[in-house]
Amino acid sequence: MTDKDLATEGTEDRLKGTAKQVEGRIRNAVGGATGKSGEQLKGKAQELKGKAQQSVGKAKERMDPKPGVDDEL
Repeated sequence: MTDKDLATEGTEDRLKGTAKQVEGRIRNAVGGATGKSGEQLKGKAQELKGKAQQSVGKAKERMDPKPGVDDEL
């Protein structure tokens, strides 16, 4: 198993966060269309989790300004 650099981990977190946000928006919309407020709340919560994961990913990317440098050693 190889270790990933922070930039790679950050990119993965940002992509997963975006996917969670999209799923949350869909869940929220379906809940609204069907009149299920519980689904709307779950969708909003999922959107917030996605935003948080994106923020973590961006922070990781900033912490590793030169990805791949250690890979050559």
